[in-house]
Amino acid sequence: MARAAGVSTSAAVRRFTIRRGSILRFKDDGRCGALKGVRCSVHAGRPLACRLYPLGLERDGDTERFVTLEPAVGSLGVYGIDGTVDEFLATQEVGAHLAAMARYAMLIPVFRGRIAELVDFERFEPREFWRRARREAMAESNCDPNRLIEALFDADRFELNCIDVEAMVDSHVRGLVGLIEHCNDAPTIAAAAVMLATSLGYLPDEVMP
Repeated sequence: MARAAGVSTSAAVRRFTIRRGSILRFKDDGRCGALKGVRCSVHAGRPLACRLYPLGLERDGDTERFVTLEPAVGSLGVYGIDGTVDEFLATQEVGAHLAAMARYAMLIPVFRGRIAELVDFERFEPREFWRRARREAMAESNCDPNRLIEALFDADRFELNCIDVEAMVDSHVRGLVGLIEHCNDAPTIAAAAVMLATSLGYLPDEVMP
């Protein structure tokens, strides 16, 4: 989205999203914040949710399935039933996005491992620890600064000069691994882990060991 809009990733987070980058912003009238008139201003860089529509991606543990969504109110789109899901995904160039999601999902065990190194759950109640992490990750306001969450959605902070999306994702993931491994504050790590998991479509509890 940032590249399509000609801005930095941090600027894209402020302009197009809420909850620190994890949810697309909609205007008071229900229109997407990226719309200019009736056209998407970042169509070439539209996120996965937009590429999939009118399909949705549901997760149940390790199982994924595509479902048909109801058309948005006022939508002028044409929703046919010809062709296959695979054909639709190919036309929307979804493959690279799904591959990127898989790369970011590989960070969840890294988060878990670092938390296990820092927290003695024989002394601290695990459910309370993760309850606080969920609350902090989902907060829209009055949330604590979290450099890991900021880094999840601001790839430019790593000064990535990559020629393609795959290389950028790999560099971004490596940078995030470094931040996780050098962070010594378990609540910060846990909140970022929950934020990442929910952004990828997992339930918050799925990040728990």
